Amino acid sequence: MPVKLIPFYQSELNNAKVSFQKNELAVSWNHLERAHILAQPYPIEHTAVHWQMLLFGIKIKDTKEVIGQIPRLLVGGVKSFVGTIPTGNTGGANVPPLKVMEIPNDLKEIINNTKN
Repeated sequence: MPVKLIPFYQSELNNAKVSFQKNELAVSWNHLERAHILAQPYPIEHTAVHWQMLLFGIKIKDTKEVIGQIPRLLVGGVKSFVGTIPTGNTGGANVPPLKVMEIPNDLKEIINNTKN
């Protein structure tokens, strides 16, 4: 992950954690999705977001999310490594794992402005 992108990625993960602690589950999940979009091209960070999504599913006892995250956790980083990611996909079990999705404009700007 480019050095300039790391603070934005870490901010989304931190905001997810803080929101979860405040029991703002929808807000927390949205930050995990945003972190996923930023991390998709980078195997380590991509896998780390799926791990956080798995933990989120476990904490809220969402069986569908837990089951949905296991294959994503196992394969997501590999797909990043070989460059076959579905751009913009938010990473949750509520969307097909290969579905290309629109990237929010603010994240597009961040991605474009932080390329090496």
